[in-house]
Amino acid sequence: MNRAITRAAGAGLAALLFAAMPAWAQEAATAPPPVPNKGDTTWMLISSALVLMMSIPGLALFYGGLVRTKNMLSVLMQVLMIVSVASLVWVCWGYSLAFTSGSPFIGGLDKAFLRGVDATTLATTFSNGVYIPEYAFVVFQMTFACITPALIVGAFAERVKFTPLILFTVAWLTIVYFPIAHMVWYFAGPDFLPAAPTDSGYLYGMGALDFAGGTVVHINAGIAGLVGCLIMGPRAGYKRDPMPPHSLVMTMIGASLLWVGWFGFNAGSNLEANGVTALAFINTFLAASAAAVAWAVIEQVTHRKPSLLGAATGAVAGLVAITPASGFAAPMGAILLGLVASPICFLFVTTIKNRLGYDDTLDVFGVHCVGGIVGAIGTAIVADPAMGGQGWFDYTVLPAVAGTYDMGGQLWTQIKAVGITLLWSGVVSGVLFFLLDKTIGLRPTTEVEVEGLDINEHGERAYNY
Repeated sequence: MNRAITRAAGAGLAALLFAAMPAWAQEAATAPPPVPNKGDTTWMLISSALVLMMSIPGLALFYGGLVRTKNMLSVLMQVLMIVSVASLVWVCWGYSLAFTSGSPFIGGLDKAFLRGVDATTLATTFSNGVYIPEYAFVVFQMTFACITPALIVGAFAERVKFTPLILFTVAWLTIVYFPIAHMVWYFAGPDFLPAAPTDSGYLYGMGALDFAGGTVVHINAGIAGLVGCLIMGPRAGYKRDPMPPHSLVMTMIGASLLWVGWFGFNAGSNLEANGVTALAFINTFLAASAAAVAWAVIEQVTHRKPSLLGAATGAVAGLVAITPASGFAAPMGAILLGLVASPICFLFVTTIKNRLGYDDTLDVFGVHCVGGIVGAIGTAIVADPAMGGQGWFDYTVLPAVAGTYDMGGQLWTQIKAVGITLLWSGVVSGVLFFLLDKTIGLRPTTEVEVEGLDINEHGERAYNY
């Protein structure tokens, strides 16, 4: 009986195996799905954490130490909540608008609320056949969307109400940041461009080079900050009352965290862990070092006393300048950018601002916008293979090949990209600030401003003494 059952079961199994053979043959003929490299994935997640560290705690402490004691907590709260709100906006509609196919100027809503994105979906990199999990790409780009509006608040720190600032952040991300990110960074990926070679953002298709955010982050935020501080006007007592930083120790801690986090910002933008990633890493280090030294030397010559604040500011200026060129320049080109950006930013921060009389509280325009412009335009020079740079790659050919480099043509393309970013962000930011100012108001009363935003806006103080 048992033998009969076994014999019958064996016959049935053989029949099932025979019937399944066509299906097995079909599966064998189907190429296996691509598997993301674990090293690339790990690097992208580490980079995401590093960029988040740039915002909180890095930027929060850097800005917080530069304001007066009575406004320290307000700056910390502003940065913290901008990061929190921006991350929610990003996953709801920001990622879809920035990184899906639509028009050359903005994406669509196909992936709103991360629809269709899960642990199995993939994002392309800059190499044919190399992928990372889409969630890794989503979270990495999310950190950029978080820090960019947080940079803006430094231009009008100590004189902006909290609620309109958050409303501005949501509107600005939607109308300014996401379109600029799409225009500069969106392209279908090297695997898909042959089928759709025009599926890219406007500035990307134009050939503009921005490795990690010279236009998207720094020029974008810097010009918005300038417009905001002009519309709000100077702080109460500006140029009459002393307004020194209350804790340069905290500013130094914040600057140091920014510098370390910037490795994720720039080197992570390669989306892979390879030689170009290492290039962006060393370029980030060298440009910041060169700019910090240059700023200290300038202060030694002009004031006979190199300051910690100046050296830290110089390092940030160098980091800003190398950002668009970090994956294109050679190390000596990175040093050159740092040495050039530092004195130009120094001029804007110490001289031009005073002559024009605008109150850019923490020099967002003078460092981020001006440094970003220097870096974006300078990218055309340092990316030239004749200068040791990487040039540019034609992704419509697989595998991608280096294209013929025309420095003059690239220089004009970079200038156009800078101009478009300045115009779009400047005009739209101005409209948003104006509307908020005329409706719910941007500034607190003079009495509140004099007493401090910490206790009046948030009901608590940074210090209890």
